[in-house]
Amino acid sequence: MCLCLTLALPFQAVHETILNNKFLIVRTKELMWRREDSQRFYQEHSGRFFYRRLVEFMTSGPMRAYILAHEDAVARWRSLMGPTKVYRARNTAPDSIRGAYGLTDTRNTIHGSDSAASARREIAFFFPEFSESLWYQQDEPRLRCGLAHYDTGERVHSLPKASRTESS
Repeated sequence: MCLCLTLALPFQAVHETILNNKFLIVRTKELMWRREDSQRFYQEHSGRFFYRRLVEFMTSGPMRAYILAHEDAVARWRSLMGPTKVYRARNTAPDSIRGAYGLTDTRNTIHGSDSAASARREIAFFFPEFSESLWYQQDEPRLRCGLAHYDTGERVHSLPKASRTESS
């Protein structure tokens, strides 16, 4: 089965959860969002009662964006996150990320794509330099075979450099 991609916006304590659940971290970057960035990203929620609070929360400090890979990545990541509503998460999935760390429904600690189409759009928003098609052609087959190694300095999984042949 091929690896699939999803976007995640976790906070630091969740990094170990990502690794412990065998997700591959394909890319990561630290961000400090401007109000305009948050408004553009959450545009589909404009006009809803929580929109202003969500925009304010997402611009309140630094965050880290991840591209994660795993078989059925979107569904697996959503399961780890737990229900969006923190009250429900605490009662039905207390070991989920939102059950353990969520404060309110708006400040539920984490974002994850809700479909493969959303993942593509959201990954392009945060990582415009990332080519998903190139990743599926070049990296995914090798990562799927277990060739990835986790680089603690870079905080991503990478492939070993191709061995170089010495000329005689």
